[in-house]
Amino acid sequence: MFPGLNPKKMQAMMKQMGINQEEIDANRVVIERDDGNIIIENPNVVKIGMQGQENFQITGEVREESGEPEVEEDRTDEDIKTLMEKCNCLEEEAKLALDKANGDLTEAILNLSE
Repeated sequence: MFPGLNPKKMQAMMKQMGINQEEIDANRVVIERDDGNIIIENPNVVKIGMQGQENFQITGEVREESGEPEVEEDRTDEDIKTLMEKCNCLEEEAKLALDKANGDLTEAILNLSE
């Protein structure tokens, strides 16, 4: 911050002014936004407490993800109906089986048939 100033003296001065700093061990920082996320990999995070407020200073490798909706469900209504018919199960059981099989209909049928 100030060239030629001993870091220990700087810490002591900051403590006298009521400013506390704490390093936070973090692997990744994600800032979620409506139009996408900001991802900070290998971050250096410092928590700064001053006058009853906490602030965070974050540096690292920054990348952005678009806000495109991700398809979380690999199952289709047709797959659910097929499972219900072939395995004689309820809709919830069919959905769970497809989720466990990561949307693979054949694997879901085999799991329900066991």
